[in-house]
Amino acid sequence: MAPSVGCEVTMSLFLGTQGWAYRAWAGPFYPDGLSFGKMLAFYGKEFGTVEVDETFYGLPPAKVVVQWKEAVSSSFVFSLKVPQQITHDRRLVNSSDLLARFIDRVRLLESRLGVLLLQMSPDFVATPENRAVFEEFLPSLDRDLRWAIEFRHGSWFDQNILSLLRRRGIAVVLADGRWFTRERLFEMARDPTARFLYVRWMGQGPCYTDFGAVRDDRAAVLSEWATLVNAITGRFDAIYGYFNNRFEGYAPNGARGFERMLQNPSEEKRRLVSET
Repeated sequence: MAPSVGCEVTMSLFLGTQGWAYRAWAGPFYPDGLSFGKMLAFYGKEFGTVEVDETFYGLPPAKVVVQWKEAVSSSFVFSLKVPQQITHDRRLVNSSDLLARFIDRVRLLESRLGVLLLQMSPDFVATPENRAVFEEFLPSLDRDLRWAIEFRHGSWFDQNILSLLRRRGIAVVLADGRWFTRERLFEMARDPTARFLYVRWMGQGPCYTDFGAVRDDRAAVLSEWATLVNAITGRFDAIYGYFNNRFEGYAPNGARGFERMLQNPSEEKRRLVSET
């Protein structure tokens, strides 16, 4: 699924999954017997983007980042999580050195570098102290890169914080999962802080062990999202959206289905429902 123009307006649409190296995708997605080392190249022919979770757990070697870049086409886009050592361990404090190393490393992706995702811990509450830390941290984010931040505590969603993000063009991640109601996510989408939208379909179901089959009917949920996106696309230059296996049991199905829904919401909803 290459980047495309969706919803009959000029807008880049990047839809993919959270990660690509899943053994359970052999058969329904990957050819049987395909090695882990060849999965990204195959994935890159089916989708135009991926969210990289691996960088959350540590800085990958330079040669690995270069291998990622060389495995896909020049139009492919990687969105990457900022290491947890910055967001969770140091909680943004005294982290400029780590952030600089991370930025230098991911810039090796060159034109394939998409959005950098700061995922905060749910216990990172907007206390006066944390607000001060956050405001001091923001200037360390390179302005030529695209940044998105995922808050998991509602105390951060006030107009002062949103205005601060808006001035710097940093997107608030809309994570469809257990942290916030979908209604609240839709409200934030209608009042964006950046010229791009970043959505993560996380789900609230059990942690499946095989990730190779659709287990939950999410047609109605995706129809709601398609209606919203079709209504607000004129406010954005690009939409980045990534599906987790937990959303319905098999992430590629969600990404493919949602792209079709954006093109024809009512028809795709009927098709998805009829197949379940």
